[in-house]
Amino acid sequence: MSAEQHDVDLQHMDAALSLAARGLGTTSPNPSVGCIIVKDGRVVGRGRTQPGGRPHAEPVALDEAGMSSQGATAYVTLEPCSHHGKTPPCCDALIAAGISRCVVAMEDSDTRVQGRGLQALKDAGIEVEVGVRQHEAEELNAGFFTKIRHGRPLVTLKVATTLDGRIATKSGQSKWVTGEAARRAGHMLRVRNDAILVGSGTAVIDNPRLDVRIPGLTHQSPKRVVMDGRLRLPLTHDLVTRAKEHETILMTFRENDTSRLSAYRDAGVRVCLIDKDKDGYISPIAVLKELGAQGVTRLLVEGGSHIIGSLFKADLIDRIIWFRASKIIGGDGLGVTTGFGLEELSLAPKFTLSNVAKLGEDMVESYRRDF
Repeated sequence: MSAEQHDVDLQHMDAALSLAARGLGTTSPNPSVGCIIVKDGRVVGRGRTQPGGRPHAEPVALDEAGMSSQGATAYVTLEPCSHHGKTPPCCDALIAAGISRCVVAMEDSDTRVQGRGLQALKDAGIEVEVGVRQHEAEELNAGFFTKIRHGRPLVTLKVATTLDGRIATKSGQSKWVTGEAARRAGHMLRVRNDAILVGSGTAVIDNPRLDVRIPGLTHQSPKRVVMDGRLRLPLTHDLVTRAKEHETILMTFRENDTSRLSAYRDAGVRVCLIDKDKDGYISPIAVLKELGAQGVTRLLVEGGSHIIGSLFKADLIDRIIWFRASKIIGGDGLGVTTGFGLEELSLAPKFTLSNVAKLGEDMVESYRRDF
């Protein structure tokens, strides 16, 4: 392949990845995929996975391209599916459309695919190129792959602190640690996730709505999840009273009072009964496995400190988005996490800094852990 063709492939794959990114938070349990159809140097079709996970990106792009698909190149951010589900295989649609070349960012690790879609394209005489922007494609759908490999969603911790790592004053005042630009970015994080998790303490003290309040994106508010072993969440709380219009999931102990659980269910809350861990708390891995079973691939954790500590202790945090304000509260302020029994520095969870940006007067740092 010539250097010129390689540059062209990168350009169109970047466009396909941008398309796919727009679907994050709307396509679970399916991955968010982008597809670009190019004929004679001109883009003739664009598509991305639609809300709810179907139709897939390829048929959307092919429909737009129409007859121009004949002899065209398809750029797809994930291997076209090869199995019959609620929609026909995308590899069959590409073959039937008459494309001559398919550039794919990465192979699909889903056991129903795993190279079969690529092989079907090759068997049909289509030139196949794999691995263009693979790293970017893996990161884009890290939630989908985490669910495939581990049966749980990708867990992203979002925190907003002062320079000395405090989330609130000693009296509990936390509004607002960071500025408007950082808070807007926090809402955009909600848009890109399938669900938001908080503990009952955060729910009761902060009274959060856990929705998206950006004009034009309010319909993309994720599911709201509360870990509440003692059923502290009032029936008058927004998370309960709006449960029928905005899905709320309550994770609690199996042993709790059935009449109280029925009251939550009557209000529209989905109640999930979870096992205790060895310390008598709600098992964080059991919560994540339950969310994975419900199709959640990307989970945003917004507090509180006990929940965060339990997730660190269980080694279940994959990404951190840390908003940092240029303020100091002091040692009597509230910290991000409770202790989780760490005795040796060598055992501390380690993350890789992947990005730093300025948001108004604040900074945001992004950290990641590899699988």
